Amino acid sequence: MTGTENRRLLAHLMRRAGFGATSSELDELSKISYEKVVDTLLDPPDRSWMGEHLIRRFHHEQSGMMSAFGPSEYWLYQMVTTKAPLVEKMTLFWHGIFATGYPKVIHGKVLSNQIAMFRRHGLSQLDHLLIELSKDPAMIVWLDNQENHNGAINENYGRELLELFSMGVGNYSEDDIKEAARAFTGWSIGNTEYMVLRSDRDSDMPYGRIAWHFEFKDDDHDYGEKTFLGQTGNFDGVDIVEIICDQEATANYIARHMYNFFVRDEVAIPSWNEIPAIDEEAIEILKESYFQNNHSMKEMLRTLFNSYFFKDEMTWYQRMKSPAELVAGVLRLSGQLDRPRRDIIEHTMKMTFMGQHLTNPPSVEGWHEGEEWIETGALVERVNFATEQLGNLKMPGVAAMVDDVLSMAVDEKNILELCLNQMGSLEVKEPIRIVLQETVKKSGEIDRSTIEDLFRVIAASPEYQRC
Repeated sequence: MTGTENRRLLAHLMRRAGFGATSSELDELSKISYEKVVDTLLDPPDRSWMGEHLIRRFHHEQSGMMSAFGPSEYWLYQMVTTKAPLVEKMTLFWHGIFATGYPKVIHGKVLSNQIAMFRRHGLSQLDHLLIELSKDPAMIVWLDNQENHNGAINENYGRELLELFSMGVGNYSEDDIKEAARAFTGWSIGNTEYMVLRSDRDSDMPYGRIAWHFEFKDDDHDYGEKTFLGQTGNFDGVDIVEIICDQEATANYIARHMYNFFVRDEVAIPSWNEIPAIDEEAIEILKESYFQNNHSMKEMLRTLFNSYFFKDEMTWYQRMKSPAELVAGVLRLSGQLDRPRRDIIEHTMKMTFMGQHLTNPPSVEGWHEGEEWIETGALVERVNFATEQLGNLKMPGVAAMVDDVLSMAVDEKNILELCLNQMGSLEVKEPIRIVLQETVKKSGEIDRSTIEDLFRVIAASPEYQRC
């Protein structure tokens, strides 16, 4: 593989495994092998970001995060400034599957804690992640497991665990749902003594708003024998998760989710039973990795990123960026969030106008992605945001990119490639190239203003809106 080919592949990897990369970042990554870059993304030596201490100093309202937008603003800072982009990308992946929202939880801090849990455990074994999810206070309230009692079960969590979180419709029975619910009785939430004493003054009765934490209530757990997915025993929630994770249907479901998120847009999840996967061979390869590596998400991703189907150029630019991916990627390039700024509120609102309010999904199914991200109103918001940020010389990242272009032997023959290279080694189709060439001709000369205009056109291109 030539140096140019390796750089192109690395640019593709960083668009999918992160939020894109600057030209200088690609220069550094090109010094090591593609496989080593994958390893570093999966085991990042540095997970630092702007830092909670700075955020709290400038945005005191994000300490308690009681509002609906606090968690998404706080998370956007991390996506934009993290040195471990795949960790944030995988956190976004799980949030889309384990969709939990503010209107019912009514507690921004608890939702932010759930996002932090995905960040800690998102690359671990699926078994471990699902157990942590089952203990998560936001999920417990979201799916009513605090109302799941011995002798009076609530099936909500048991049902969604099977239908949306692990196996998919058609791979279990109604009895399996009931038995799973029995196994999770007693998996509830509790409060500190302080909040119990103050529950009359600051409470979302009867659970309290501040100090939700997992509490196993032994006297409310059903210890009886249960039959689940053909196996019988005195199962508890851990046993249920382990049985689920051993199922081929689970491997298939997670593999298809990964392919959809990291390789190419699939049809919406409700259609998966009727419409086969785009690439059945790729799904089989991912399933094999799942079982060979003890259900490890990290090893499944290693298999995916090193696979022929991920590297195949036919799959490049075949995923529509979600609003979160687009906004985070644009801000990483523009460099505007070099310190905490009140603009984070506006950026989060723009992301919401594009159709994605993080920690507030439209339903338990999460967001319908792919082409559904670009209905007319949302597309206008996407293009306006990208062009306003990346066609603005006042942004430090944009100014630096313009300086880099002008530092080279720039002329009409190479100006387009230099600008595309600065935008993350982007490749655009001929219609966009024609528009770019016309932009250069209209300017009459190549100066900072011309390059600013070229960045603006590139940011509006279909290729930049995809990854």
